[in-house]
Amino acid sequence: MLALIISLISFFLPAEIEQVSSLTVADSVKHPVKLPVVTSDSLGRFVQINRIFIIGNRVTRDPIILRELTLKAGDYVYSTDLPGVLELDKKKLINTRLFNTVEIRTLDLETDRIDLLIDINERWYTFPSPIFELSDRNFNEWWQNYNHDLNRVNFGLRLYQFNMRGRNETLRFLAQFGFSRRFGITYRFPYIDKKQKQGLILDFDFMETKNLAYRTAEHKLVYLESDNIVRTTRGGGITYTYRPSFYQSHALSVSYKSTDISDTIAHLNPNYLGSERTRQRYSILSYQFSSDHRDYIGYPLRGYYLLANVTKSGLVSSDNLDKLEITATYARFLDLKNGFFLSNYTVGYWSNPTNLPYYNYGALGYQKQIIRGYEVYVIEGPEYALNKTTFKKKIFGKTYHWGAMPIQQFRHIPLAIYLKTYADIGYVNNYPHYTINNQLTNKILSGIGGGIDVVGSYDTVLRFEYTYNAEGKHGFFFNFRKEF
Repeated sequence: MLALIISLISFFLPAEIEQVSSLTVADSVKHPVKLPVVTSDSLGRFVQINRIFIIGNRVTRDPIILRELTLKAGDYVYSTDLPGVLELDKKKLINTRLFNTVEIRTLDLETDRIDLLIDINERWYTFPSPIFELSDRNFNEWWQNYNHDLNRVNFGLRLYQFNMRGRNETLRFLAQFGFSRRFGITYRFPYIDKKQKQGLILDFDFMETKNLAYRTAEHKLVYLESDNIVRTTRGGGITYTYRPSFYQSHALSVSYKSTDISDTIAHLNPNYLGSERTRQRYSILSYQFSSDHRDYIGYPLRGYYLLANVTKSGLVSSDNLDKLEITATYARFLDLKNGFFLSNYTVGYWSNPTNLPYYNYGALGYQKQIIRGYEVYVIEGPEYALNKTTFKKKIFGKTYHWGAMPIQQFRHIPLAIYLKTYADIGYVNNYPHYTINNQLTNKILSGIGGGIDVVGSYDTVLRFEYTYNAEGKHGFFFNFRKEF
């Protein structure tokens, strides 16, 4: 009940969205209207942007930075609106995740003409990151369900090369061994046209494993460990992206997925791929729309975002899967002043048909779609809804400068700590033919608790939480990522 009350209150509170004058269009890449200079008065004056200087960008090319700015050289803006416009542009540059810090200053030339100076500190863009991570969905599942077995660890190398060629392109390479073997490569081109609105993403993925969750018992994954490979998955695709404005983007993706399993898996769970099948092939068409107005993507405190996705699996008659999925997500973040913040996250999922192979089930319990207090469970169903609300207080915040660090990109060390309380509520519809794993379906699920978030550099978030759930269970939970 408490979770429901908090969620309703946060939903009806007005979102705190920074406004700018009608002279500039905050959600558009169009230039502000060029207006004639008028005589100044006590309220302000029109000023013209003469030139824009950028310093500190050793790698990033100027057009990538200028693309995020509302103001261009030659534009006019009212002087009283200018601070708000520059603050929005600063946030947009930070949210590219290319820079540690951004400062935008004005240089007065004449009464009605100014220059803009953009001073940036670039991030480190090359991360050859060794892989030593859990194969399970989260730390709590590994610790509680699988007795913190170190044999369930993956190891290898993950290489991220951000800001390739200084154009905000991203190369991701993965070579993983251990509990499961995986290889993948992704290349993201954010812009392929002169207007910097259209982009492409290319990806390929290969995975094989000797350890596989072949069914679910009491909402917990049951694994088979074998000396032989029990599942092989291959996939690849291309995504076309279109970003017509600062905050809105569209993505249309076409991909193909191929899965093979061993006879042992088909015998243990005949419905794993359906009808004792050992092979599944299908094509996928997906569309995604996002409208992102968060102040800082790494750990938002103000603004909102909307995300909608429609995915159709099985485009031709020869495909082994026919499934339609629709997901809608909305989150808002409110600054209550004096270091207090309120955030709310809502997601709804619907899929059809309901007579699917086990491998293609929809489920609550992955990534952000987790009711706090139910981290160790996978709750399967063709439809679910989830609402998460967090009330927090910033108790510490400071940015350190490590002058002795030889690598300039790591000298900037922000650290913030938030004390929080939260309440989650969710509901999962059971698959009609599912006669097991229905203890947590078709009923209201809720979790309430408190904890601490530690936020560091390069979007690092550590969450320490203690939660009580509606089943009367409680415990300590630890996570490496932000809650939503």
